This record gives sequence, structure tokens and C-alpha cells, in this order.
Amino acid sequence: MGFLGDIGSAIMTPLYYAVSGILLVWHELFSQVLPETSGYTWVLSIIGLTVTIRTLLIPLFVKQIKSSRNMQLLQPQIKALQQKYKHDRQKLQQEQMKLFQDTGTNPLASCLPLILQMPVFFALFRVIDRAAQLGDDGGGRGFMTDQDAEQLQGATLLGARIADTFINTDLIGTRVLTMTLVVIMVATQFITQRQLMAKNMPADALSGPYAQQQKMLLYILPFVFAISGVIFPLGVLFYWVTSNIWTMGQQFYVIRNNPGPGTPAFKAKQERDAKKGRTVTEDPLESAKQAEIEAKPKPTRNQPKNKARNQRKKGGKP
Repeated sequence: MGFLGDIGSAIMTPLYYAVSGILLVWHELFSQVLPETSGYTWVLSIIGLTVTIRTLLIPLFVKQIKSSRNMQLLQPQIKALQQKYKHDRQKLQQEQMKLFQDTGTNPLASCLPLILQMPVFFALFRVIDRAAQLGDDGGGRGFMTDQDAEQLQGATLLGARIADTFINTDLIGTRVLTMTLVVIMVATQFITQRQLMAKNMPADALSGPYAQQQKMLLYILPFVFAISGVIFPLGVLFYWVTSNIWTMGQQFYVIRNNPGPGTPAFKAKQERDAKKGRTVTEDPLESAKQAEIEAKPKPTRNQPKNKARNQRKKGGKP
């Protein structure tokens, strides 16, 4: 357990410094116009931290969109491989991996922004949680000093202390604001996922076991966030809500202006372009399907062999 703890500390310690450093830079900026001990100053600093992290993740988000689009375009070929090697699972996996490598597609790229955000989320959780539990050894972590931690611990917003959680406070204001943020967090998570499934997924992707799994997650994840939200410090909830709103807005912009092929959003963009007199972009997914149909060998019709006149008479009905 000590060895694993050392590994975890080696991974998280740089993140503590990065998160606390960015947080304190924003705090210093907002302290120029607001009291440095104010809850508004600390909450705006957390929002600034969120914007900074999400801005740094934009290249990964672009990569995620490209990978998702490639996956949609490859669906006809993947289905053909599944049909061809349905009795040889190992060969199917090899051929799929070869297809992904040849086309430069990474099926895991869609998870990268979320995966890379989680360590930052936990680092912020630990920074705020340590400040909330200010003890004899101080509450500073990373670049945050004990004085900074003391300020954060006592900072209030609308009668709520931003370092407290729903379950460790007796303040009504903290509980009301916490539940409000949990509701917003759950709603934005649901709307973002629903928007993706309804507008930016082709009809073929909405059927099958994978689609059913996505639909289950659509309704299960909000409950998970709602339950876990009561143990998060209020400041961490501000981070998560801001991140969700960023994701929702970013996804809306991408779906509207650069939608995936073969999706309702792509057809809607074609209609808008047609109304504005712009050149209507061809749907690459439909083109790929049409090319696949045209590439299939057409059945040949067996023509009867030429027969002599007397042979045709003999073969005919009397």
C-alpha cells in the first residue's frame, strides 16, 4: 500500500502545484477589483481555473471530433468486417485494428478530454478539501500557503461557505446552494449527452448493444452525479458546473457548424446552406454508402445459348 501511495503521490503532487498555481494567479487578478477574502473572488478564481483547463483541452476536443467522425465514416466497413469474420473474433479484432491504423482513427479519442480532466478535478478537490480541514499542520497544498487556505476556508458566497460540503455543514445557505448546483450539474450533463445522441449520431449508430448502453448511461449518470455531488465541496461543484456549461456550448457550436456526416445536424446544415444560397456540402457518409453499393458486383443474367432452328422446334411445345 505504501508503494502504491508513493506512485499516487508522484502523479498527483505536480497536479496540486499546477491547479493551486493557476487558481492563485486568477485569485490575484480578481483581488485587484474585489476583496481577496471574498467568496466571489474565490469562486471567480475557480471559474477562471476551469476556463484555463478547458482552453488547454481544445486541441484534444478537436481530435475527439475528428476521431468520432472517422468512426462514423468507417461504420459500413466495420459492419462488413463483422459479417465476414463473425466466427473468428481474433481475426476480426486484428482487421479492425488494421483499419483504424490505416485511417488514423483512435476509438478511445472520444474519452480523452474527460479522462484528462479527472486528475485535475481530484487535485482541485484535495486542494479545497485540505483547506476546509485546516488543522495543526496547516491547510496549504501545492503553491497554496496556510494563509491562502485559511482565506478559502472562511470565504462565503450568498451565505454559503465554498469549502464546505452538503453533509458536513449546518448552514442552510450552503445546503441550498449545493443542491442548486447539483441540479444544474445533472441537467447540463443530461442535455449535453442527449444533444449528442439526438443530433450528431447517424441512424445506424442508434441501434445495437452499444446504443442501448449509451441510452442507459444517459439516464444513470445523472443519478450518479446527484448522489456524489453531496460529498463535493461547493467550490468543486462550481468547477464541474462551469465545465459542463463549457462542454454544452462547445458541443452545440461544433454540431451546428461542423456536424458529423449522416446525422440530423448535417442535414439541418445542408438545409441552412441551401436557403442562404451557399454550396451544399456533400454528405461523406452517404457517399461512402453509395460507393459501397456501386462497388458490389452486379448479378449477371444467364442468356440462353444460340440453338439451331430445328433444335428450337424440337424443344418447343407441339
